[in-house]
Amino acid sequence: MSIFSSLQTLQGYLNVVTDRQQMVVSNMANIDTPGYRTKDFNFQAAVQQALTNEGNVRFEPASMQVFGLPERPDGNNVNIDRESMLMSQTQLQYQLGTQLVQSQLHTLYSAIKDEN
Repeated sequence: MSIFSSLQTLQGYLNVVTDRQQMVVSNMANIDTPGYRTKDFNFQAAVQQALTNEGNVRFEPASMQVFGLPERPDGNNVNIDRESMLMSQTQLQYQLGTQLVQSQLHTLYSAIKDEN
């Protein structure tokens, strides 16, 4: 796998992580919205798709609702503890992705520098 395809794959990974973080933030923002249903997507499947398709991910994350969560009397099922945990997870996953990109760019820089 070349450095450029690795960077493309990492870009797809970071896009998936960013999409999930935006979804978690949206869930948190709607904690007091009557009837709002928690949205999420299969993160592992999306990451796997990004890794196997060199960063190209095709899914509609906003259309997937999470079922089985306790619902309040107003119909809202957002659980702030769940969303806070997912936010922490996605922040760590994003940091990992950016560190991997940084490592790939350092490798590329070293190869260019050694060539001169």
